[in-house]
Amino acid sequence: MNRLRRLARALRHATDRVLHPRRRRRALRGFEARGFPRAALFVCLGNVCRSPYAAAAYAAMLPAHVRGRAAVDSAGLIGPGRPAPNEAILVAGRRGHDLSGHRSKLLDAELVRNADLIVVMDARQQREICRRYGLDPSSVLVLGDLDPEPIDTRAIRDPWGQSEAVFDASYARIDRCLAALVEAASSARRPMEPAPIA
Repeated sequence: MNRLRRLARALRHATDRVLHPRRRRRALRGFEARGFPRAALFVCLGNVCRSPYAAAAYAAMLPAHVRGRAAVDSAGLIGPGRPAPNEAILVAGRRGHDLSGHRSKLLDAELVRNADLIVVMDARQQREICRRYGLDPSSVLVLGDLDPEPIDTRAIRDPWGQSEAVFDASYARIDRCLAALVEAASSARRPMEPAPIA
């Protein structure tokens, strides 16, 4: 029975593994062409584990000349007003990011409209956001597509309700993917465009 489960899982994610190099090249080329987004929005299901960590890590990775000019936010598809779980706070803290004051926020049309880049943790979230807000899938990045290592699945594992070790593995993968994004955007042929005057 276990062997059958492993085989089913391997087959289910075979497409992700095969298409990963192409998806990664395409995503990185986009950042190399346009540089850093003026407003990046990180989204996951509940906005308590992955997306708040990704937003904090991304903000910390931004080069000094971009940091003051780039807006970074996070939101979720369900359940506003919830704190990050203790495991998230502890593991993020060990990685230099404070999630203790975080409260989850619900994704809405205004957040989507104001974002130059929307980053999600899996393809289901990408499809849901595109369906809700009429976006083209190419405008919503699945973060796992940037992973420089071979992948099992595009999805960044949801550590909710899991051990600190699972949180650490998820956050390590988020860091790898964000580092690839920042490196590609840093080599852009043109710098970040100034924000429009309101």
